Amino acid sequence: MYLLQRRSAVIVLATLALVPVQAATVSPQTAEVFSQKIALIRGQGDSGVSGRTRLTEDEMNSWFLYRGERWQELVPRGVAQPKVTIVGEGQVAAAAVVDLDAVAKRRSSGGSLDPLSLIGGTVPVSVLGVLHTGGGRARFEVQSAQISGIPVPVTVLQELVGYYSRTPERPEGLRLDQTFALPSGIRQVEIGRGQVVVVQ
Repeated sequence: MYLLQRRSAVIVLATLALVPVQAATVSPQTAEVFSQKIALIRGQGDSGVSGRTRLTEDEMNSWFLYRGERWQELVPRGVAQPKVTIVGEGQVAAAAVVDLDAVAKRRSSGGSLDPLSLIGGTVPVSVLGVLHTGGGRARFEVQSAQISGIPVPVTVLQELVGYYSRTPERPEGLRLDQTFALPSGIRQVEIGRGQVVVVQ
């Protein structure tokens, strides 16, 4: 269960916003709606009930903002201020503020061409990609990534995801190009503009 939560957090991290969330679109009430829908999805998964549950971009970002303690249970310290933009047609954009110091120390070769040897501290990281789902499986295809607004290779993003998704069972962390099982009996996720529909 913990590994599924951590995997879900990585996918969320790998799908968080390039575009700032408008203050008027998020609220504690909307965060509560998102929590109730997640509970519904889990309940349907436990009971084997089929269903379609709509989750909106505003609900997700409200949950990140007003239920921050739940987010911190899913990811290690060093990842903060997650935001998501659901672009549509399978495409999602994501952003978070990430502490690069620990990752840079682990990865850095000391060479001047190593991007993480030149960057440190807490910086914004953004990602754009396509989430492919079907048959209870999913894969995230990264199209672009930026650190502090500077384009970086996918290998650098992979280093961040690998570091922050490490567990005792998986010491190297998760791979971005890895196909994984969707939790709670989810068969697929339909991604439209500003919303997703979870199909169980």
